Amino acid sequence: MSHDEELQKEQKRVDEVVQEINIKQEKLYAKSGGLKESIVDLRKNFWEDVTVNLDEPDDVIETQASIKQQAELLAERERSHGSIGKELNTLDRLKDSPYFGRIDFKEHPENELESIYIGIASLMDRNDEEFLIYDWRAPISSLYYDFSPGEAFYETMDETVSGEISLKRQFIIRQSKIKGMFDTGVTIGDSLLQAALGNNANTTMKSIVATIQKEQNKIIRNEHSKLLVVQGVAGSGKTSAVLQRIAYLLYRFRESLHSENLLLFSPNPLFSSYIANVLPELGETNISQTTFLDFLKDGIEDDITIESPFEQMEFILTNKDEKELSTRELNMKLKSNIHYKTILDEYLSYLTKKGIQFRNITFRDSVLISKEQISDYFYSLEETIAFPNKMVLVAKWLLNEINVHQHNEKSKDWVLAQVELLDKETYLQAYYENQRVDEEDFSLEEDILRGIVVKKQFSNIKKLIKQFAFVNTLATYRGLFTNWASDNLPDNWDKISELTLNYLTNKFLTWEEATPYRYFRGKLLGDEEKRAIRHLFIDEAQDYSAFQYAYLKEIFPYTRMTLLGDINQAIYAYASTENPLIPDFIDGEYERIVLTKSYRSTKQIVEFTKHFAPSGDMIEPFERDGEPPTVIEQKGEISDELIQLIQDLKNKDFETIALICKTLEESNTIYSMLKDRISIRQINEDTYSFEKGIVVLPVYLAKGIEFDAVIIPDASKEHYDQESDRTLFYTACTRAMHSLTILTTERPCVFLEEALN
Repeated sequence: MSHDEELQKEQKRVDEVVQEINIKQEKLYAKSGGLKESIVDLRKNFWEDVTVNLDEPDDVIETQASIKQQAELLAERERSHGSIGKELNTLDRLKDSPYFGRIDFKEHPENELESIYIGIASLMDRNDEEFLIYDWRAPISSLYYDFSPGEAFYETMDETVSGEISLKRQFIIRQSKIKGMFDTGVTIGDSLLQAALGNNANTTMKSIVATIQKEQNKIIRNEHSKLLVVQGVAGSGKTSAVLQRIAYLLYRFRESLHSENLLLFSPNPLFSSYIANVLPELGETNISQTTFLDFLKDGIEDDITIESPFEQMEFILTNKDEKELSTRELNMKLKSNIHYKTILDEYLSYLTKKGIQFRNITFRDSVLISKEQISDYFYSLEETIAFPNKMVLVAKWLLNEINVHQHNEKSKDWVLAQVELLDKETYLQAYYENQRVDEEDFSLEEDILRGIVVKKQFSNIKKLIKQFAFVNTLATYRGLFTNWASDNLPDNWDKISELTLNYLTNKFLTWEEATPYRYFRGKLLGDEEKRAIRHLFIDEAQDYSAFQYAYLKEIFPYTRMTLLGDINQAIYAYASTENPLIPDFIDGEYERIVLTKSYRSTKQIVEFTKHFAPSGDMIEPFERDGEPPTVIEQKGEISDELIQLIQDLKNKDFETIALICKTLEESNTIYSMLKDRISIRQINEDTYSFEKGIVVLPVYLAKGIEFDAVIIPDASKEHYDQESDRTLFYTACTRAMHSLTILTTERPCVFLEEALN
């Protein structure tokens, strides 16, 4: 059969599938309309259908049961309506592009050949007897990703099914019409990838289920590893693969695993927005996403300021005070290291005997319970009791003491003055309480009102006690640097202590201090283990310190982790161990998958950038041709040159053009220079959405994002002058999909020279 005849036959099948989808949609719309009317009626007549009788205790119980029954009926109808809405959305997506792959598979020892069509979701015929489309996550669909035509097998929950693939076909279907069809002998044909990768960049990451490669499929379908480490070069699709992995896990374990059981740490808020559409496109609810900074903030006092990792980066890159910079680097090295955890643990052991700082409990400018009294009570308790359990015992003691003070305050003159300011409703409350006891006893009514005033005044004190606010955690942590000594401290401890105390005095935690402080606070007051999180995904894992990983192990003790990153993009100073993607805390089995092929950039850009990548020899370009990177020696006014470059790129129909700078300082300068001459948007760490157009941003905010065209405004020797800048420069250049332009002076940086020579 000729290609045209095959195409007609396949289009006929697409039309038949779309017709089935239309029939299913009509049935669901009819059912949805009836449910909606039922829900509206239930809400409107909720109380009419409830038996309300509060005269007798039995009647109250019957009323509560009636309300519960009616509420459960309404909730069930609303769930059904939501489920139908979700199914209709899936059918809409299938109608546009029903499937992207087909394999013809003959299972051994049977001889019957089955044509298996693979799409983003399963679809059965109108009688629910035969699969018209298999979900890409179904066990049988792994054949499409893992095998060429020939002998093949797939794993089910019960067995291994083997057979032979006789045909592997790929489709590009848009608006129910086949735009491209390729038969292939490799994993995913280059034709389909070329079509996908040759387009302009999107403002949100898209699903890659149609183009998943064999090595990416290993990541996605990994079910058993307690720790999965993914080392992927820039543009290798590691983040996309992990998002598909999340969708796969939610599908595979749908009876026991839900979106609230998974958590993703993103590198910045912009990236969280960039990937937000992937899971909904696959019919799954988005999982919780946060940055590690925001995660730390949840366990640290609100009045303490925490330096972000980006601010730490700016400090290192722009600070001109060599003495201050040198001491800060010592601080970063120590507090990013696992040895600092040993120091903190030793200090915590010291605190079992003395040293914890408490706060006075005051009321109306008087000390009710002094910090010395609290300390005496705390240290009178058994030394072997864990700190958080001791705090619970102290809180109970304090609440009992406060109740005594509360009772004593009732008779004081200030209370009567406050009684006179109470509202009418409170007076009525006291009157009715008095009536139930003795209608002639007006002193009792005053006593009730006094009690209301005092209770309200003391309620905030009790709330703070329950939150352990009587512990001065920051002052206790400061004691580590003032009145404690150990043989375990480094030689430069005095310098580090002086620097730290200056910051702590201003209630400021450097980025390298934030995790140790949260760890310390958790040990002192208790830090809840996140047992509900069963899978944790960490993007840009190479930027986490050894201490941060040790803390994560403590807080997520039973959680499976997937770490993904690129050692070539380890841009944060002293964040990583020697092998940043094999953290120090690993003491057992882990699986490591390496992705070496870069799909984002053209072959010419990848070949150019691998010259100065720290591990460039492991990077393979995908065969997608484009223009070689352009290096321009700046001679005129830089603003004029940038304007001309941007205009040239717009003339080539590039929709996302990024000027990627080394620092925020440089980004501010470029933005100020251009904002009145062209339409340009500046991205900073508070930017939460990515839009098409021209943007300027520091390199550390560009991680994980791709642009049609990238301009590096300054690649001179003066600007990228340290060996530690190598990963920054590499990260900036590898954001480009189709075009890379680099401006430099007559003295280019050493990384540029490596690529040009």
